[in-house]
Amino acid sequence: MIQQFIELGQGYGDIYELCELVKTNEHRFHNAFIFTATHDGNSVASLAVAFKPSGESKFMPIYICREGIPYSEEKLSKRIEIFKQTIQDVKQQENILEIKHSSVFSEKNQYYQYLIGILRLNRYIPPMQ
Repeated sequence: MIQQFIELGQGYGDIYELCELVKTNEHRFHNAFIFTATHDGNSVASLAVAFKPSGESKFMPIYICREGIPYSEEKLSKRIEIFKQTIQDVKQQENILEIKHSSVFSEKNQYYQYLIGILRLNRYIPPMQ
């Protein structure tokens, strides 16, 4: 199974595209994530959704809006509320994980490999076969 992150943007208008992907691919929905990280003293969130492979494919896409949304547990931003509502509408629940910020890594690819490792380790996505 090949898992790969597909970055939509940083979550400003891209969140609506991510939510539309969830609605139109409800039958392929696998898992949803809110990744939180701290950068320069500010908490930010990334929103992501993993979909099951299409047909006979061994490719699992994980669409992400990376680190563009301010995050506070006390007062969620409107974009996070929209995302959470979309996930509830398809009768699923998001997983909230605290992770390292992407700026810790020298390349974006290393960051995404780090995330895939965390998701596999916690069994949110299947292992590599």
